[in-house]
Amino acid sequence: MEEFIPALVVMGVCGCGKSSVGAAISAICDGRLIEGDAFHPASNVDKMRAGIPLTDDDRLGWLKRLGEEMASAIAAGERPVLACSALKKSYRDILRSAVPGLGFIFLEMTPELSRQRVAQRKDHYMPASLVESQFAAIEPPYDEPATLAVDAALPIDEIAQRSCNWWNGAGDQQLSAKAI
Repeated sequence: MEEFIPALVVMGVCGCGKSSVGAAISAICDGRLIEGDAFHPASNVDKMRAGIPLTDDDRLGWLKRLGEEMASAIAAGERPVLACSALKKSYRDILRSAVPGLGFIFLEMTPELSRQRVAQRKDHYMPASLVESQFAAIEPPYDEPATLAVDAALPIDEIAQRSCNWWNGAGDQQLSAKAI
């Protein structure tokens, strides 16, 4: 029996391409992109801009708000695609509590590639100095349900197409980046 995945979260550390991949998935799969960064309260943005990693408490209200946004989109008949770091299992569980059956696209990358990409970004509040804190915090979702791991170094259109194929197939396979 195929499982229905009502929404996707494109997740991973800073610089992995969450926003770009989320936009591409939304375009291919007729989804609605929800940019998680746009929902951070000013206090979170100020901390990150100052090079201070966010705490679990800093993220709690933000994650709950993102879950509400996805649930509202589903209620409106949309297919939400959320770009959100979702670094820890507890964060993903908060999102899952708002949207049961939620799927995750985990964009895997090396710290070196993350530092390179973040250093090249313009006009973003997340400094390269926070890359290490992201890798220290991440709990990869390898054995979690409805999760697809993909190499973030692949071209965006390839990642998006693989993700859409997986989503439209209702996440019927647990695939790792090494398997695809």
